[in-house]
Amino acid sequence: MVILLTIVHVIVCLFLIIVVLLQSGKAADLAGAFGGMGSQTAFGPRGSATVLSKATTTAAILFMVTSISLAILATRTAGVGSTVLEGHTPGKTTTPSAPSIPAPRGGVGTIPQGGKSQPIPIQLPRPTQTAPAKPAPAKSAPQK
Repeated sequence: MVILLTIVHVIVCLFLIIVVLLQSGKAADLAGAFGGMGSQTAFGPRGSATVLSKATTTAAILFMVTSISLAILATRTAGVGSTVLEGHTPGKTTTPSAPSIPAPRGGVGTIPQGGKSQPIPIQLPRPTQTAPAKPAPAKSAPQK
């Protein structure tokens, strides 16, 4: 089903490109090049719907239908059906826990005890307080 719909979609895309390129613009005549409108309507003279304009409309509608159909089929077969909010129960808040990381075995900073390694508590030296430095005596100018 998806393969058939994809083939139809590609054919409609190519047909739409060709039909749009074959059409001439609204102001393709010589008067359009110099600013002439040919009528007092807002968007220029409106001719009758040609075969190309009807084919363009039909191809555009088929393109939209096949695009939407392919999108729906893609989400159904992908198994996307759960959202973040589906597992949430109102009123219940959870805090994320830190991932469990196994302790290193026999590495630096551990002491093996009974087959399990325990971290060594590290004590940092306390900063020593030093007395503030005395300011240097001010030099006085030599007296005469």
